[in-house]
Amino acid sequence: MAAGIVVIFDFDKTIIDCDSDNWVVDELGASELFNQLLPTMPWNSLMDRMMTELHSQGTKIEDIVAVLKRTPIHPRIIQAIKSAHSLGCDLRIVSDANVFFIETILEHHGLRECFSEINTNPGFVDEEGRLRIFPHHDFTKSPHGCDHPCPPNMCKGIVIERIQASLSMEEKKTIIYLGDGIGDFCPSLKLGDGDYVMPRKNFPVWDLICKNRRLIKAEVCEWSNGEEFEHVLFHLISRISMSKINSGNTSQLYSVDCKLQTTPGAVRETFSQAISIPH
Repeated sequence: MAAGIVVIFDFDKTIIDCDSDNWVVDELGASELFNQLLPTMPWNSLMDRMMTELHSQGTKIEDIVAVLKRTPIHPRIIQAIKSAHSLGCDLRIVSDANVFFIETILEHHGLRECFSEINTNPGFVDEEGRLRIFPHHDFTKSPHGCDHPCPPNMCKGIVIERIQASLSMEEKKTIIYLGDGIGDFCPSLKLGDGDYVMPRKNFPVWDLICKNRRLIKAEVCEWSNGEEFEHVLFHLISRISMSKINSGNTSQLYSVDCKLQTTPGAVRETFSQAISIPH
């Protein structure tokens, strides 16, 4: 039904309700050292250093996994992701966290298979059992060249342009982008007419969008919490799906009805209101 919709999520403070780096550092009792080192190196490099420090103090990878499994995430966001996937949306992540943190959390909540792609900083456990974290873009060799307030290790706008280029070879796709931070402003600028951006209200990207609204071509639909995340996302999915149906793709009607039978009540109600077509 929603095969023409690509939903791209930030991760920290968007899917989960905290910053995963801060969460792990705080929960493992390393906040003081982290704050001491923060002025001396880029954030991404600091997280790799912190994993080395924690490993030297006896922290095992199992300890990190246990902390990640306790990461706060709103149950309505979990359900929204599962429902969007079941409806046929192409779900992707673009995040300045790292692949180990993200995949561990997603797998714990049964969400990993919902995502076709995760764009983030590489991370892996080395032969000594130490978690290593590396930059998505190796800024030690060359800058990514973005003029917007993107961190040196990742410009999400460049990632979005790559995704858009890959989608251009297919039928017209509509992008919905969800984020909260400063780094989510650049990808918001890359969206075009007919796309949607869902900034988290009263977070840095919301402030930047409000101050630079004329630069944003996509329609802006804010959200504040898990309930609004689910409601706004499915309102947009239903609106886009109705637009495709009204443009002549009536073959989707049967698949809409079938897939709605397996979605939760709140989501099904949103869709039912949108696809109630008079005869």
